[in-house]
This record gives sequence, structure tokens and C-alpha cells, in this order.
Amino acid sequence: MSGLYMLLGTLIALGVLVTFHELGHFWVARRCGVKVLRFSVGFGSPLLRWHDRQGTEFVIAAIPLGGYVKMLDEREGDVPPELLDQSFNRKTVRQRIAIVAAGPVANFLLALVFFWVVAMLGSQQVRPVIGAVEAGSLAAQAGLQVGQEIVAVNGEPTSGWAAVNLQLVRRLGESGTLDLSVREQGATADSARQIALDNWLRGVDEPDPIASLGIRPWRPAIEPVLAQLDPEGPAFTAGLQLGDRLLALDGRPLADWQQLVDRVRSLPGKSISLLVERQGQQRDVALTLAARGDDKAQSGYLGAGVAGGEWPAEMLREVRFGPVDAVVEGARNTWTMSVLTLSSLKKMLFGELSVKNLSGPITIAKVAGASAESGLSDFLKFLAYLSISLGVLNLLPIPVLDGGHLLFYLVEWVRGRPLSERIQGWGMQIGISLVIGVMLLALVNDLSRL
Repeated sequence: MSGLYMLLGTLIALGVLVTFHELGHFWVARRCGVKVLRFSVGFGSPLLRWHDRQGTEFVIAAIPLGGYVKMLDEREGDVPPELLDQSFNRKTVRQRIAIVAAGPVANFLLALVFFWVVAMLGSQQVRPVIGAVEAGSLAAQAGLQVGQEIVAVNGEPTSGWAAVNLQLVRRLGESGTLDLSVREQGATADSARQIALDNWLRGVDEPDPIASLGIRPWRPAIEPVLAQLDPEGPAFTAGLQLGDRLLALDGRPLADWQQLVDRVRSLPGKSISLLVERQGQQRDVALTLAARGDDKAQSGYLGAGVAGGEWPAEMLREVRFGPVDAVVEGARNTWTMSVLTLSSLKKMLFGELSVKNLSGPITIAKVAGASAESGLSDFLKFLAYLSISLGVLNLLPIPVLDGGHLLFYLVEWVRGRPLSERIQGWGMQIGISLVIGVMLLALVNDLSRL
């Protein structure tokens, strides 16, 4: 079933986002009087095709990895004299800029609509209450304590742990002060805490912002009774079974599942002994933990899980907006994620953020499937994030992308005449090389995650 969700989720995501991106180009081109020859969703052999009354051919092609709008242009072939005024290259610089910019703008507008719908659907969020603070950590040095709720990060309200994580991600690789507002249990006033950052998590492959501060979110106590086993994990290999209760690790009693998780993570590649209760009988099981992560930040891996516990009602919060307020919330989320995407690209370029965080088609497909399986709200959020990424990436001033064409047109606007075809050709070759290089890097990252 997960494979089906992955396939359908990916096809829907690519189909919707590509269609709206190209629809932006198409709609503005028509308004500027440009004749559109073809509107294609996908590449390769056409699966479906039809024409409208203005002669535009609409195509749904076999390879759903993009799309394009082909316009009448003298640079691409002979144009009949009676259609010269409908040629793209005959339009003013401002009109050409509007046509090219319309694709990315459509992606941002689509993301706003998705966020608007999600805000009206609402969501149940876990209050960001601190469950544990690691001794000597950044959080401990700042005076954070168990039971405090994080109500704002850098002045931005945080209704749940996802919001906390988002604000922390914005500070990856940076130095300076991280401002937190916390609230004690039962209190109505907030107090300020400051955490000093120094190249925080700079270049780390898979950063965990909350854990790196030394904070563990509050969770209900869960009994260490196995409900999941990774068929390739150490637990399964050692003979552990579903329903086994883990009583002790290396002779130290286990009060709950989180205690086991903390100990396992601190022992990558180590041999351990588990005291297990199965059908009323106890037995010792020896195994060697796997190691996950890079050499600098490895953690132990057991390959087992438990069933989720019940959350107390007071630890949950329902967040929902009316139609008007949801527009504001949608615009705010669109802006925040657009800035975060652009900032992350800049940090990768300057080495503040590891390029291993760059994802390709395999990761996108996996996330599409997982979000589709999780529910409508999560899938719409994924579509919004992906639409913003598509919009931002297309606006980068790299020839071949929309941003590269915009750069050429802006130069033409300032100079009063276009750049020579030779310079534009060099730019296109450089752009193609950059795009292919980034795509290969993203694919390598995807394969390494597998």
C-alpha cells in the first residue's frame, strides 16, 4: 500500500505543480498577445492531445518530470508575416519579463492556496513542553528546565514542536543569540531565555536542532514492549519478537521506552545485553547495535519500536483559522518558507549548511507517499513546500531557468539592447552544466540515504 501511495502522491504532486507553473506562463503570454503553439505537461511521447479554438495544442506526455509552453518565436523557426505581431521575440522587454516571471509566481500563489486550505482544516498539535534537559547542554546553560513550554523563538509564536523546529532550522550554521520565550506550568507571564550560538551545527549532514540544544520534548511514558521490528535491524537478527518486554539493558533496569532509546543512541556499534520477558519467562539476549549517521555524530540503532502512548488532553492544542484569518496565515507561511528556502541555498553555497541536505527525486517520491498516506492536510503542506521550492529554484539567475531568462531581459532593459547571442549561448552552456551538476548531487544524496 505504501508503494501505491508513493506512486499516486508523486504523480499528483508533479502533475499539479508543473501544470500550474506552465499555466502561469500560458495565461500571461495569451494576455500579452503571444501565440502559444503547445502546452505540454510531461515530456516524451504524447499520451493525450487536443487543440483549442486558437490553435494551441495541449499535450499530456509519458514522462511526468516537467513540462513546457512553446510559443511562436522567430528565433526557433520561420514565422508567417501575418503572425509576426504574435511572436514572443517581438514583444516588449516588460511583456517578456512578465511572461517568464509568471511561472514562479503561479507556484507561490498555489502554495498560498494550499496553506490557506490547511489553516482552515486545522490541526491538532502537541504543546512544546520540555520533557528533559541534558546536563551541560546549551539549553541547560540558558536556564531551561523540565516542564517549561516554549511559546516563542526569535519573537515568532510557536504553537507546537513543528513551529519550534522550523524557527531553529532558520538559524542553522549561524552565530549569535537565539531568543526564546518560555512559560512555567500554570503561569500566565512569559520569561526570556537566550542561547549563544557559535557556527551552530555548521556543515552537519543531518542536523537535529532540538536535540542539539540538549532538549527532549515531553512525551507520555511508554512501556518498552516491542510492537515493530526492522527485518534488517539488530533486534530482529538477535531473535527478538513482537510482544517482548525489555526489562533491562546491561543490567540497568528500564523504566520506560525513552530510557532505552537514550541509552541505545549513546552506544553505536557496541555489544549489549538485554533482559527480555516473553510469555512470562525471562531470558538474556546479546546483540551488537548498528551505527547510524556520520563519523562525527553517530548514534546507536536497535531496529525496534513500540506502540504510541495516549496523550493527555491538556498537552494537545487545536489550531484552526477562519477563512479570512487563514489567508493571512497562508501568506505568512508562504513568505516564511520562501525565505527559508532561499536562505538554505545561500548557506549551502557558503558551506554553512551541508549539501547533503539537498534532496532529489527519490526523496521527493518517498515524502510524497508518506504525506499522502498521512492525510489530506499533510499532503497539502507537502505540495505547498514543493511548490515554493519550485518557484524559488526557477527564479535563481541561472541561464536555462526562468531566473536566467529574467536576468538577460533585465540587462536588455538597462542597456537598451539585448546581449549578443554568443554571450547568451555561453550562459546557456554554463547554466545547463550547473543544473545537471546539482541534479546529480541530489541523486547521489538520495542513493546514500537508501
